[in-house]
Amino acid sequence: MTEYLAGTQTFTATCPKGLEGLLVAELRDLGAVEIREQPAAVHFTGPLALAYRCCLWSRLANRVLLCLAQVRIDNAEDLYHAVVELPWEQHISPSGTLWLQFSGTNREIRNSQFGAQKAKDAIVDRLRKQSGARPQVSRHNPDLTVALRLHRDKLDIAVDLSGDSLHKRGYRTHIGAAPLKENLAAALLLRAGWPQIAAAGGALLDPMCGSGTILVEGAMMAADIAPGLQRDSFGFERWLNHQSDIWNCLREEALERRRRGLERELPEIRGYDADAKVLFAAEANIARAGLERHVRVSCRPVSAFKVPTHRQVKRGLVLTNPPYGERLGEQEALRETYAELGRQLKREFPGWQVGIFTGNPELGFDTGLRSHKQYQLYNGSIPSRLLMFNVREHAADAKVEEGKPALSPEAEMVANRLRKNLRTIGKWAQRNGIDCYRLYDADLPEYAAAIDIYQSLDGGRHAHVQEYRAPSTVDEHKARTRLRDLVRAVQQVLEIPQGAISIKERRRHSHKSGGQYRKQTEAAKSFWVNEYGAELEVNLYAYLDTGLFLDHRPVRQYLRERAHGKRFLNLFCYTASATVQAALGGCRQSTSVDMSKTYQAWAARNFRRNHLDGRQHQLVEADCLRWLDSAQQNRRGGYDLIFLDPPSFSNSAKMRGVLDIQRDHAKLIRQCMNLLGPEGTLVFSNNLRTFKMDKELAAEFNVETLPLLDRDFQRNPKIHNVWEIKHPER
Repeated sequence: MTEYLAGTQTFTATCPKGLEGLLVAELRDLGAVEIREQPAAVHFTGPLALAYRCCLWSRLANRVLLCLAQVRIDNAEDLYHAVVELPWEQHISPSGTLWLQFSGTNREIRNSQFGAQKAKDAIVDRLRKQSGARPQVSRHNPDLTVALRLHRDKLDIAVDLSGDSLHKRGYRTHIGAAPLKENLAAALLLRAGWPQIAAAGGALLDPMCGSGTILVEGAMMAADIAPGLQRDSFGFERWLNHQSDIWNCLREEALERRRRGLERELPEIRGYDADAKVLFAAEANIARAGLERHVRVSCRPVSAFKVPTHRQVKRGLVLTNPPYGERLGEQEALRETYAELGRQLKREFPGWQVGIFTGNPELGFDTGLRSHKQYQLYNGSIPSRLLMFNVREHAADAKVEEGKPALSPEAEMVANRLRKNLRTIGKWAQRNGIDCYRLYDADLPEYAAAIDIYQSLDGGRHAHVQEYRAPSTVDEHKARTRLRDLVRAVQQVLEIPQGAISIKERRRHSHKSGGQYRKQTEAAKSFWVNEYGAELEVNLYAYLDTGLFLDHRPVRQYLRERAHGKRFLNLFCYTASATVQAALGGCRQSTSVDMSKTYQAWAARNFRRNHLDGRQHQLVEADCLRWLDSAQQNRRGGYDLIFLDPPSFSNSAKMRGVLDIQRDHAKLIRQCMNLLGPEGTLVFSNNLRTFKMDKELAAEFNVETLPLLDRDFQRNPKIHNVWEIKHPER
């Protein structure tokens, strides 16, 4: 080794955020001194042999970097000079291959790619000046990887000794749908106390093992196997200062420790998963790690999770990383999985330690177990927690009703309100033959959502949960927790299966995500409901709205009662549920106008279901504003009943201009009145809460407010406005 690198050196080991404390302890055990921790990294000193040992034995680090310099730089020229002054000829041959990793920016260097290019130029220029040759840039297996980090005008320059990230052990060629990185799995095992449990002969079980990462990492710890032993290569192996004698000695020592470890009887290490396909990946990974004699997996659902009986198994550790879903609807579907896991743990594993790693800690509550420790970690960029539980010895300690997860005190409060509403609104709906109604509308202000009940014609009951946007003063995490409490209460009180609950979340942060309700799924099918004898299609999942505005139920009834023998016009008709009611009420002809192909197709299905003749009841796909203008010019008229229910605002690309109902309502109403017969009626509705009717209209026509709001919407009297407008008597 050159004099330049003789003696003690400074190194940096990087790691996932949250593992720094564990990494400090690991490095200390490996012989590091002068240890200093910072976010996602630990600095330490020691000889080059220590760096090699860390690359070979660290279960937690991502990379090990040899620190060459730290300099202050203000601009690109400072960067160039800082790099060019280092003796790169001692690290790489002029004919070798080079790769640079640059992170960070400052006021002058605003792009990491530019920073990498400038540093590369400096290294190449120095080597070309000294030898007349220059290294080639190559990302694949370079002879030297240089890591540069710019932070607050300080530039750290280092040689990456690890090459590929150290979490890539070499055994995992097959991964599942949501793989857990090897060093994160190792961290979970360390936090859960697996080394101590294994030393005492305790077992390691994973009921949802996926591709088997936790199991393999646990076996490697129990058998004293160096995690880097199976890697194809390290970055230092093509570095000019590589000391192969030191490395070979360390590797031989690790091989011997592995041989001795596998000769011992290892604890029971077993995994299960309900997905047979993912177990093929687990078996391949276990075999590649050389652990097929020590780690076993089998296909089994959580409901069948039990202590293995083929040998005497000591109490030990159950550690798992269950799915937790990205969307609330997916998360709610997993509640029963967590609840079932909790039931099996209480029934079959008294006295065991349990660790559940999840990106949705609230789901841990559904196990019915109380965690005694929680560790904050990150799964990639996702904040996650390792929840630790002690399973009590006696089943009597469990307070979870068989088959039903316990509700939190907050969720129980919501459940009590739902029960009360069922006794009042639910019975009112039943007495009046109403199958679809609003059960809850932010009755408890902190639980800001609406819950609608839909009884399908096939007898199934569905719930539609729509979150209101929380005020900016309410923490986003708290708002999501409250919504989950609400959904849990719905499922338990109404006894509705999870697959029949639709959840529409609002997110306050994104114009990009629309700030609108997030869809739960695109694949859910629609179903049919009854409303006063009309059969109407509803879809709670695939669209922002369901196809049936429940607050307009009495408006549709009003139209039906007045439609007999009339010509009916429905503008902004949506799915034409109002037209179906008018037709069943005996209107002799109808025209329904909307520019949406989706809603026109939906309306056509409603017509066919109710046996409405397309010649008598016409659907028109058109911009209502243009259609009205054209109707004025063509002197269309003679309608006896018109329903005008425009959106509050629309700037759709299909429309001419922009519709603002407060600004434009007077014109729309006058145009409709031009099409209305002398004895006819215009029903005008909108849902703009701040809406004010143009006073001049009252001087031209007979304008009367219609109090059309059923009991289930009386908590929210501003949900819509409805007027009856007629020509003045002559």
